Amino acid sequence: MAESHEPVILTVTGLDDVVEYTLSDLEALGLSSFQTTTIWSDGVQDFTGVSLRALLQDLGVTEGVFMARAINDYAVEVPVSDGVENGPILAHHRNGEPMSVRDKGPLWLVYPYDLNSDYRSEVIYSRSIWQLDRIEILP
Repeated sequence: MAESHEPVILTVTGLDDVVEYTLSDLEALGLSSFQTTTIWSDGVQDFTGVSLRALLQDLGVTEGVFMARAINDYAVEVPVSDGVENGPILAHHRNGEPMSVRDKGPLWLVYPYDLNSDYRSEVIYSRSIWQLDRIEILP
């Protein structure tokens, strides 16, 4: 198998080993999609990415919290319990297009805000980190 030259878009620390994911690695965990409105965009948006639940399962993380960090070093603590079925995804496509850094990419932790009124709160909005590129699993 040829060595991949695909860039790493997500680095996870705080476990025994550092785990790096390319877009292909994340897509291999399974794609999830939903449509929702956001407070940062106009109209209904179509998001596709890996579910937070699938990522945490892949990492073997079942409880606690993690620190999500953006390219600009914005950081927010997210409880592992947010990783539920039909919950948030680490979106890498919006409206069928890959998300560039300029357009909130490479990853945006998006919740299905229209699905559940509990997702329309300041706490959840603060967790909706874009330009996400690092996760640190906290002890």
